[in-house]
Amino acid sequence: MTLLAYKPDAAEVLLRLRSLYQREAPDRIFARMEIPSAALRSFAERYGEGFCDYPAPTERIDFWNRLLGERADVADDSIPSAYLSEMDQGLYGGVLGGRVQFMAHPENGWISSMVPALLANWSELASLRFDPSQLWFQRYLRQMRLFAEKAQGRFGISHFILIDGLNFAFELVGATETYLSLDERPETVRAAIDFAFELNRKIQQAFFDNVPLLEGGTVSNMAEWLPGRIISESVDPFHMTSAAYFETWGREPVERILACFDGGVIHIHGNGRHLLQAAHTLRGLKAIFLGDDKGFAPAIDVLGSLQRLTGNVPLIVQVNYEAFVERLARHLLPGGVFYKVQGVPNAAEANRVMQKVRQYRV
Repeated sequence: MTLLAYKPDAAEVLLRLRSLYQREAPDRIFARMEIPSAALRSFAERYGEGFCDYPAPTERIDFWNRLLGERADVADDSIPSAYLSEMDQGLYGGVLGGRVQFMAHPENGWISSMVPALLANWSELASLRFDPSQLWFQRYLRQMRLFAEKAQGRFGISHFILIDGLNFAFELVGATETYLSLDERPETVRAAIDFAFELNRKIQQAFFDNVPLLEGGTVSNMAEWLPGRIISESVDPFHMTSAAYFETWGREPVERILACFDGGVIHIHGNGRHLLQAAHTLRGLKAIFLGDDKGFAPAIDVLGSLQRLTGNVPLIVQVNYEAFVERLARHLLPGGVFYKVQGVPNAAEANRVMQKVRQYRV
């Protein structure tokens, strides 16, 4: 049975991904092959880079249909998925009356969202209310339902980022005031975190109420697919703090929201790798995406040392095509890792490399 028209071998790929995220494949490697895209070139020509208006959801699902259809012949470990980038960060402030702003990203076809700080000061926190009839929540519901309808039988709809904990406090009063308030107004920050928990739980529950699971699992732009109802959490504010601040302010809110579902994935940027030893022990954690950032060694170059910090937690890393095939040939790729390979020349080359990926054993 073909599960997805744009992924003829989806059933076999899901078996491989299940073994990875159930921590049963420490001796194997997994890979997504990124090939050139006409859909991305057209997007870049239309939007460029920078601020833009809220796009029509019909236009966005058409974009994903073109982009993912181009990859139908790539026999890698990916699961094709559309991402609700318009609801990325701005949704959480938007549903509370914030001014949502959008920005185009030609490198991946996203139109992301953010909001300026909602509150003039913390005294306004008590006035916040979530109303499900609010404009942005209704837009969220309509876009999810449209995406789920148009994607059916072709590709999946990815979960999207949470904005809770200190991320939510940033949206209320900005990062500087949030960091200062950890010491100056800790009870106020905890009240904001509690409010964020309820808001995020409702928004993420709405996702699972409207987007069907794929073979009992969640499609993921971070991890491709994971068994169960899995959320995508962010610990970005703690990249700028010590691990001790993460233990005090980050662990409990993250574990609390993960427990509402079947676990979650997190991403760690280059400047947050000092958190790995603590973050990898989060209850309910299924995988960690390791981002690459200017000023820090690419994760692929220090993967051995990072893996020693994270134990058997599956890691997801980016790597360019040349470096990947060289390490593949020299048998230098650690197992239990999902590799997102950038700059693959074409589908035929992707499939040739994937034959070796599937045969590889540590």
